[in-house]
Amino acid sequence: AARAAPLLFSVPCEGSSPFSKFFNPRQFASLKRLCDLFLPAGPGSPGALEARVPEFMDFLIGDAPVQRQQLWLSGLDALEYQSQARFRKACADTDATQADTLLAPLRQSWNFEPPDDPVARLLVAAKQDVRTATYNSFERNLAASGGTIRRGGGGLYWLAVE
Repeated sequence: AARAAPLLFSVPCEGSSPFSKFFNPRQFASLKRLCDLFLPAGPGSPGALEARVPEFMDFLIGDAPVQRQQLWLSGLDALEYQSQARFRKACADTDATQADTLLAPLRQSWNFEPPDDPVARLLVAAKQDVRTATYNSFERNLAASGGTIRRGGGGLYWLAVE
């Protein structure tokens, strides 16, 4: 007699550590450093790392058009190369002064045309993407609401049905 296959359900563990699916480990470490530099945590306000923006960006860019993927991949690789060439250390390991040097392209005056330098192109795109992802994150919304989740259609998020 035919039997229906049992459905196996699993609940994601909050304590598990996420892993990168699109970016390699070095690119992901650089992305985490950028997220921390662009939006660090403040008093009562989670930053990009607490909002798990690097993991979200890994998902988002991994499913993006090839042109956008190349912008991120070539930009993160070029950023890592610059860090190694200037400071002989990974971008993820730079201190505040060294990171400020790497972020210098962001201080150039704005132009309608994107910059030619892959690092500058990445930094412009990453700053906007990290900011948007952080401010629209569940963690940031939860902190802003005082730790309560509103039910009844007024919230910004669709919560998964279990």
